[in-house]
Amino acid sequence: MIELISSLGAWSWIILGGILLAIEVMAPGTFFMWLGISAILVGAISFAIDWAWEEQGIAFAILAVASVVLWWRFGRRDRHELDESDQPFLNRRAQGFVGRVFTLEKPIVDGSGTVRIGDTIWRVTGPDCAAGSRVKIARAEGATLFVERA
Repeated sequence: MIELISSLGAWSWIILGGILLAIEVMAPGTFFMWLGISAILVGAISFAIDWAWEEQGIAFAILAVASVVLWWRFGRRDRHELDESDQPFLNRRAQGFVGRVFTLEKPIVDGSGTVRIGDTIWRVTGPDCAAGSRVKIARAEGATLFVERA
């Protein structure tokens, strides 16, 4: 087994790098890309320097760990930037109504009623109020709006 490993040359690292880059294309996430680049670098260095397979393995490990750590530290966008959007309520539509005032379509009886917002009728929960009363959206949970008298 050692003889097989020691017989592998620079082209083996280039091929391994290509395989790792192909995996990155099929399963994107930029992790395999750095491993592939590290393997290709070790292969390129192996063309210039005749070094033992142990040294090649150590060089690959160091390059791989260093490139992944540097990517995670400096290369990727901050998670807060990913959370920021020009449409913050895109998938949380009800949250966009908090603080706004609307007119009840149906009265709130026993804590439950409805309000029309645009072309959608929303279920509201709050103190009993007559139809036509103005209510302010205090909070939203799922598709239910919690209201208070305006």
